[in-house]
Amino acid sequence: MVSTEAKLKERIKELTCLYEVTSIIVNSDYSQLHTSLEAITFCLKKAWQFEDDTEVLLKSGTYDIKTDGYRNDMVYLKSDIKVFNEVCGCIKVGYPSNKYKQTDFLVEEEKLLENVALAVGNLLERKQVHDSEAAIKRQVERADRLHILGEITAGIAHEINTPLANILGFTELLKERITDADALRDLNKIVDNAIFSREVVKKLMFFACEMPQQMNEILLIPLIEDVLNLLRPSLQTKNIQLIKSFSHQDIALRADNVQLTQVLFNLIMNAIYFSPKEGKIEISLKKGKKYITLRITDEGTGITMENEDKVFEPFFTTKPMGEGSGLGLSVVHGIISSHKGTITHERNHPQGTIFTISFPKLP
Repeated sequence: MVSTEAKLKERIKELTCLYEVTSIIVNSDYSQLHTSLEAITFCLKKAWQFEDDTEVLLKSGTYDIKTDGYRNDMVYLKSDIKVFNEVCGCIKVGYPSNKYKQTDFLVEEEKLLENVALAVGNLLERKQVHDSEAAIKRQVERADRLHILGEITAGIAHEINTPLANILGFTELLKERITDADALRDLNKIVDNAIFSREVVKKLMFFACEMPQQMNEILLIPLIEDVLNLLRPSLQTKNIQLIKSFSHQDIALRADNVQLTQVLFNLIMNAIYFSPKEGKIEISLKKGKKYITLRITDEGTGITMENEDKVFEPFFTTKPMGEGSGLGLSVVHGIISSHKGTITHERNHPQGTIFTISFPKLP
C-alpha cells in the first residue's frame, strides 16, 4: 500500500511538471517549437513515479520526439494531441514491459498526461494561427509593393514607348539610305534591340494591367492546343513526354484571348525550360462547381524555399543573364488577377513544380 507521504511526493512531481510545461509553452518561440516540445517531453519523464524507467514519445505532424530508451513494445499511457478538434498526434509515456504492467500507472498520471496533451494541442493551434497571420501579412505587403510598382511601371512604359518608336522609325529610314554592308548590319542590330525593348515594355504594360482587355467567351482546350503547337519544337528538342487531362471538352472562360495565350505560353515555356531531357509535363484542366482549374506540372529543378515568395515579383529570375527579363511570371500574375483568378505554386514530388490557376466559372 502506498503511504500518504509517497502519494504527496507524487502529487508534487505532477504539479511541478504541469507548472514547468506551462512555463515552457508561455515562453515558447514559434520559430524554435521543436526545442519547446523536447523540453516538454523530458518534463514528463520526471513526473512519473518510476522516473528512472520512464520513457516518453511526443509525435505530431513533422515533430517526432522521444527519450533515448523509448521502445514500441513498452506498456504505456497514451493521450491524443488535438489541433482545432482534429487528432494530429499523441503523447505516450511508457515503462519496459518486462518490469511493469498497465496497472502500475496511476490515475493521476493519466489525468496529467491528458492535461499536457491539451496544452500541447493549444500550443500547436497558436503556432498555426501565427503562421497564417504571418503569411497574410506577407501577402498584403507584397500586394502593396506590386500596386506601387505597377503604377511606377505604367508611367515608365508610357514614357519609353515614344522614343522606342522614334528609334525604330528613324533606323528604318537610315537603312533605306545606306548601302554599306557593315553599317546595315549595325542598323539591324539597333532594330533587333529596339524590338526586344518594345517587347519588354509590352510585358511591363501587361504587368501594370494598362493594356486594354477585349473580353470574350473563349474555349480553353483549343487555346491550350494552339500554344502547345507553337511550342512543339521545344518539346521535341528535349524529348519531353506531354500528358494532357481535360475533365470536359467544352470548358469556356470569359477572358482576353491574347492575354490568356500569354499566360499559357509563359507557364508552359517555363516548364519546358526547366524540365530535364526526357522529362514529363502534365497539363490538367478541370471544371468544378464554382471554378475552372488549370494545373501545369513539371519535373524540373523546382523552386527553392528562399525563392518561394519571389517568383511573381517583377525582374526576379533564376535564368542566366540574357535568357529572361524576370517579367514573365509577374505578367502572368497580373493578367490572372485582372481576370479575377488566382495562381499558386507548390513542389512536385520527387522534384519539379506545380502551378495551379483558378478562374471563376462562367455563370
